[in-house]
Amino acid sequence: MPPLDWTLAALCGSAFFAGALNSIAGGGTLLTFPALTAVMSPALANATSTVALMPGSLAGSFGYRTELRASWRFVARMIVPSLVGGLVGAYLVGRNQQAFADLVPWLILTAAVLFVVQGPISRRLKARAPVAPPPLPGAAPAEAGPGAQAAAIGFQFLVAVYGGYFGAGIGILMLSTLGFMGVGDIHRMNAVKTFLATGINAAAVVVFVRDGLVAWEYAWPMAVTAILGGYAGARVALRLPAAYVRYAVIAIGFGLSAYYFARR
Repeated sequence: MPPLDWTLAALCGSAFFAGALNSIAGGGTLLTFPALTAVMSPALANATSTVALMPGSLAGSFGYRTELRASWRFVARMIVPSLVGGLVGAYLVGRNQQAFADLVPWLILTAAVLFVVQGPISRRLKARAPVAPPPLPGAAPAEAGPGAQAAAIGFQFLVAVYGGYFGAGIGILMLSTLGFMGVGDIHRMNAVKTFLATGINAAAVVVFVRDGLVAWEYAWPMAVTAILGGYAGARVALRLPAAYVRYAVIAIGFGLSAYYFARR
């Protein structure tokens, strides 16, 4: 383990805030990956960042355990494409990275725009739908039809491939879909998103460890602080009004997109 100097302290600080950000809206990789590239190669930084943030995502899922329980059927359908896609994406890290990296700003921008329009579209659909008795407190919301669910599974696989490949913005991509799938309010969507992101990252970690791409001397201390940040972020998000969390998601989405366009 390296000396406890300012470099390691800064990396642990970035992991704490990244863990919190992943629990609230995703995009925590945007904090840890650039920080790690200051001390190691991009490939090592990518894998080490994934390893460091995966336990934080798990802690975030635990923080959302009540909301996650209400959507367990949807999670059960999405976990397999998440795991398989994460394995595929991590495998592709050693292949041609540039072609996929060029699509990153466009993917995140599209997801952010979808999340902006999701609210008005959902309200219009609800206005045209027949009036139904209100659901019981704590009951699972009505789910989308089989065709929409199949499309969501396919899209989740593609998101998981990207998540295993690099991962920044997978929360935005998943949230943009969950809003149309009848999962529930923003807090339930965050719970599902955080749990599925944990599965994607866990699958990627298996490949990264096998390929020897993890700088463990930095990954372990960053993982500890990411766990604290992930749990704190989940608790804070549940106490915020849903509209505020939605605005934060939109702002992070456009911020991530602008960042990657600037890098190009």
